[in-house]
Amino acid sequence: MKALILAIDRDDDFGQKAGVEGPVIGRDACIDAALKLSLADPEDSDANVVYAAVKLYDKLNGGDEFEEVEVALITGHPKVGVKSDLELSRQLDEVLERFQADGVITVTDGAEDEQIFPIITSKVPIISSHRVVIKQSEGIETTYYIIYKYLREILSDPEVAKVVLGIPGMILLLYGISRLISVWYPESIKIVSATVTGTILLFIGGYFFTKGFRLNVRETLARQFIFVISVIAGLLIISGGAINAYLSLEEYSKELIGGWPGTSLLATLIYLNALNSSLILGVSVMIMGRVIQAYLRRDYHIWYYISTLLIMPALWVTIDLTTRYAMAILTISDIEVFTKLILAVIDVGIAVLVGIYLRGKVRGWERVEAGAST
Repeated sequence: MKALILAIDRDDDFGQKAGVEGPVIGRDACIDAALKLSLADPEDSDANVVYAAVKLYDKLNGGDEFEEVEVALITGHPKVGVKSDLELSRQLDEVLERFQADGVITVTDGAEDEQIFPIITSKVPIISSHRVVIKQSEGIETTYYIIYKYLREILSDPEVAKVVLGIPGMILLLYGISRLISVWYPESIKIVSATVTGTILLFIGGYFFTKGFRLNVRETLARQFIFVISVIAGLLIISGGAINAYLSLEEYSKELIGGWPGTSLLATLIYLNALNSSLILGVSVMIMGRVIQAYLRRDYHIWYYISTLLIMPALWVTIDLTTRYAMAILTISDIEVFTKLILAVIDVGIAVLVGIYLRGKVRGWERVEAGAST
């Protein structure tokens, strides 16, 4: 078996500092190249890599492990990356043409040079790998390379940059603005602090929420604009109803139970009853937006959305009766309860029948959509 001991200089320190052109093949030529680099830059560890490769060559040459052993040095390019790796691949091909090795023993001085191992294994198997550790350098170089690698990935990947650089940058920017405002208007420091904190939490929470549920805001707005508008309108209606119910809780309590609720549970039931109409109206607006969009896009599931919309009155009746029954305002035997339950059942029945009817009518839409997608 023929073994090639291969020293690697990915960033071409030999060429830049000592004028040595790769590839360098043979023991004497490698020693000469290492000597030139040592004289040009005594602190460069790449010279020690070649010395280590030559030492390993002397140890294996003439031994029983391999039939024939050769030592070589390949150099890359100062622009570490694609350009340097292409040059290393070219030089490795040239070395293998002159010495047809069955396996390679690599000699490097750190993690950066070891990045080309996949290139080597695509041409010839790696038998063993040796890392030359200068007493000061392995941990420092490896740490430096890891930091450099991830910083480069962060700057080149827009999505990662948004999280690692964008969010901290936004926090620092808002904090800086708040500090300036507090200097100009010291009396508003609490308001500014609360506003900035709320804004930061809103942005970070919104970003993590959209990423966690894989929501593409731009795509959603482009494809479901009507539904998005209806959701916003529905949320505004619900929010307005919630605020109104809270502010009118005392009046509503007097109307329902004749006074102020004595417990928090009773107050909660009264609040839910007061919010009922706004809640159902807001949800209905959202569903109506879905119905309109389904009709315009010829969505086969429009029958389901319409049935859901028709069930909303039954949901209103359910919330109204359950909250009032929990407050002991109504009993099961009251005629009002019986009447509203009958109306709710009729509403559900109508919704089911309409859904069944529409499902048959829009069945052709499914074929239209399937044809359009193909």
